[in-house]
This record gives sequence, C-alpha cells and structure tokens, in this order.
Amino acid sequence: MKRENQTVVFEFIILGFSNLNELKFLLFTIFLAAYICTLGGNTFIILVTMTDPCLHTPMYFFLENLAFLDICYTTTNVPQMMVHLLSERRSISYLGCVVQLFAFIFFVGSESLLLAAMAYDRYIAICKPLRYSVIMNRVLYSWLAASCWTGGFLNSVVHTVLTFHLPFCGNNEINYFFCDIPPLLILSCGDTSVNELALLSIGVFIGWTPFLCIILSYLYIISTILRIRSSEGRQKAFSTCASHLIIVLLYYGSSIFTYVRPISAYSLEKDRLISVLYSVVTPMLNPIIYSLRNKDIKEAAKVVGRKWQASSSLSFAV
Repeated sequence: MKRENQTVVFEFIILGFSNLNELKFLLFTIFLAAYICTLGGNTFIILVTMTDPCLHTPMYFFLENLAFLDICYTTTNVPQMMVHLLSERRSISYLGCVVQLFAFIFFVGSESLLLAAMAYDRYIAICKPLRYSVIMNRVLYSWLAASCWTGGFLNSVVHTVLTFHLPFCGNNEINYFFCDIPPLLILSCGDTSVNELALLSIGVFIGWTPFLCIILSYLYIISTILRIRSSEGRQKAFSTCASHLIIVLLYYGSSIFTYVRPISAYSLEKDRLISVLYSVVTPMLNPIIYSLRNKDIKEAAKVVGRKWQASSSLSFAV
C-alpha cells in the first residue's frame, strides 16, 4: 500500500460505543458491575489460596496466576472504556496506546499459555495420580508458570514493535473499545503483510497449539474418568475438569477468532462484540466458575472467614 499524506499521530480517538449514545449509562452500569465482580472474585481467589495452607498445591498455584492475570488485563481496558462512555472526549495518547496494547497482549498471551499448563496439571493429577507429587513438583510448576509469563512477554514485544512501526496517515479514529492489533492494522496506511504473517504464525504457537494440547489432555482425562468405578469419583473428576473446559472454550474461541485470521476477514463492527467476550466476560466468569464449582475453595473460604472473624474479635477485645 502506498504511503500518502503521512502525518505524525499524537493521539487516537476511540470510537467505542459512540453510536449507542442513548445506552451509555446502561452500558456503564453493566461494565462497572462486571469490573467489580472481576476484581472482587479474583482477589478473593488469590487471598483464599494464599491464606489456606491446604490450597498450596500446583492446581491452586496456577489458579492464583490465572486470577492475577484476569485482574491485570481487565484493568488495562475496562476502566478506560467506562470513562469514554461518559466523556465527550474519547482520546488516548500515542504512548498510552502503545502501553495499553503491550500490556493487553502480554496478559492475554500469558493466560493462553497458562490455561494449557493448567490442563497439563489436571492430566497428570487424573491420569497419573500415583506419580503426581513426583512429576508436578515445585520446580516444574514454577518453571511452567514462569514460561507462560515469558512467552506472553515475548509475544507482546514482537506485536507491539511491529504494530507501531507502521505509519498512520492522518486518520486516527479507532473503531474499537481500546488499542488492539486488528483495528490498528486496519487504520495503518502502510504494508501490514509482515504483521499479518506474525499474527498467523505466532498465533499458531500462542493460540492453536495450547488449545489443541488442552483438547488432547482432556481426551486422555475423559478416557481415564470413564474407567473410574466409583460414581462419586467420576462426578468429582468431571466437576473439576468441566469448569476448566468452559473457560477454555470461551477464551480460545473468542481470542483465536479475533487474532488468527487474515486482516481482510476483519469486520470491526462485529469483532468488537467478540472482544467484549474475552476481555470482559471471561475474566468475570473465571472466579464464579472456580468458586461455585470447587468444594475446596468454598471450604477454605469458610476456614479463612472464621480465622479473620476470630482475629477481629480479639483485636476489639484488646
């Protein structure tokens, strides 16, 4: 594509829900409620798993990381989305856009890899229970978590550098809720073929590969569960895995649809609704699903609640 009328862009205008101005207060209320649920639910999981020694296991270590990632990547865009709903000026500085894109892609990529690590943990726990403590030792699960964060960081560095290396020729209106790769590629007046190739190739590693590994893990898990003689044992195993699968289908389905496609297939009017699913809805559902479907979390919450109540009563007495 020819570079015509190239100018220096100092800020971007986030159009977001500007075409739904009559619904801005309703949308603000919905996003605020979702954000509060996300912060409260994920903070609750982090506090409970850190406080109760019984939950100091690989499964809950990964769950802590997942909760922290959900808080982080929701905070990168939802507060700004709410501000823009009630503000006449819906702009973000060029540097602010760079930071937002880097942070969002970093946290989303890390979570994509982390979900695969969680599936591997469940595979070892259910398919090789006698060797679980030997295989999934502290060194291994710490290394897996660190690898997820490192992979997400490197993925974000590559896409952020490639995206903002592109020229923007005057038009600075982003028809989206926040600074993300697809709308910025469409906005650019430069050649985006390298960016598209990076999205598709890295997307195979960061998106499709973890997703297929999870599916393969759960095929083995389901096969093992079906051989369990105890109906109670089967039910407990299915319950543990079902919550993870729900998140996997929501998260990978929406994120792969958003990023791992040719740019010619993008339709921002439709795609921005999909972006709400993985950037707002999924992080809100994570703590609800894991808390309501997990007996260990609920029991630990009761124990922690009693301890805090006892300590509060003691401090008042003193």
